[in-house]
Amino acid sequence: MINGDRLWNRLLELGTIGKQPSGGITRLSFTKEERAAKEKVASYMKEAGLAVYEDAVGNLIGRKEGKEKDAPAVLVGSHIDSVYNGGMFDGPLGVLAAVEVLQTMSERGVKTKHPIEVVAFTDEEGARFSYGMIGSRGMAGTLSEEELVHQDKHGISLAAAMEEAGLDPGKIGKAARRKGSVKAYVELHIEQGRVLEQANLPVGIVTGIAGLIWAKLTITGKAEHAGATPMPIRRDPLVAAAQIIQVIEQEAKKTGTTVGTVGQMQVFPGGINIIPERVEFSLDLRDLDAAVRDSVFLSIIERAKQIGNERNVDVAVELLQKMPPVLCSELVQNAAKEACRQLGFDVFTLPSGASHDGVQLAGLCPIGMIFVRSKDGVSHSPEEWSSKEDCAAGANVLYHTVLSLAMTA
Repeated sequence: MINGDRLWNRLLELGTIGKQPSGGITRLSFTKEERAAKEKVASYMKEAGLAVYEDAVGNLIGRKEGKEKDAPAVLVGSHIDSVYNGGMFDGPLGVLAAVEVLQTMSERGVKTKHPIEVVAFTDEEGARFSYGMIGSRGMAGTLSEEELVHQDKHGISLAAAMEEAGLDPGKIGKAARRKGSVKAYVELHIEQGRVLEQANLPVGIVTGIAGLIWAKLTITGKAEHAGATPMPIRRDPLVAAAQIIQVIEQEAKKTGTTVGTVGQMQVFPGGINIIPERVEFSLDLRDLDAAVRDSVFLSIIERAKQIGNERNVDVAVELLQKMPPVLCSELVQNAAKEACRQLGFDVFTLPSGASHDGVQLAGLCPIGMIFVRSKDGVSHSPEEWSSKEDCAAGANVLYHTVLSLAMTA
């Protein structure tokens, strides 16, 4: 069994870096807070007897050699950057549990066939540059120099931030792993939802990571005086937007698996006594089945256009991002299921609605995830919490999963 006290103490210690007066944590990529966090995690890796280095995109890596040095490596990890005012478990639990797994192996004298590498990926969240998964894209070989033009709110580009951190943006290709060099990637992560809590279970095995569609809808009507314009002749885009948002909820509910969210809205010109001229709002649509998700999206847009015609307003849709769903491999799922059985946990499976670095690595190697129960399903918040016992339970499942993958051909 892993050392639950050591894991917990490291979570608390790392959680002091970037801590805000609100109690939340802000550790953005290529900042002094992230650098301090990397140094702290590197010290834990060295305690665990790992060979520590950073690759060309800033991924922090600790390697334990296997009996067959040239055998494909088993990767295990997560990220240590955060959103603005986030929690202390999202990302760090996966990295520190991975370190704990290898430290426990070292203390037990366990020798595996395959090398094992702990990875703390660079900028999974994308909070600083509104463009995330930099490290996993780099490792997968899908990150290009053209994508390093994304800027933060101060106008600093990703490329400039990398240079300031001592990295050469022109050499990001060196971070790419060749096909066949990685046997599998496993990540322990908090669920960020309430499924495990509802089931009263500490640990779950992820079946896949939902694919998302991000879009912006712009509804344009006519700005007029709120008091002088009769209701029947108004071209009010906000009322149309309200109807469309209801459609999003209705269409997503129909499938039983799709989730749809409107998280941003702007009303122009924004006067209390002015009928709006224009309304812009976001759409986040996700499902583990791309065909189902796409069908829901088309239904929403079709109905939005109808509402626009009925209310004499223009409806424009801009597709911002489309990511395919990624299924977790049977190889990793089966290893995790057997680990649960060994430890006496129920074998419980669930999809991940949130996206993770594994999405980027799916073209490189088989991927899998293990979830730990989240209190009240809260994440990306200072109130984010998973108990010490649940974190240890997840780390123990991770230990046996990684051991199984690293021992077999």
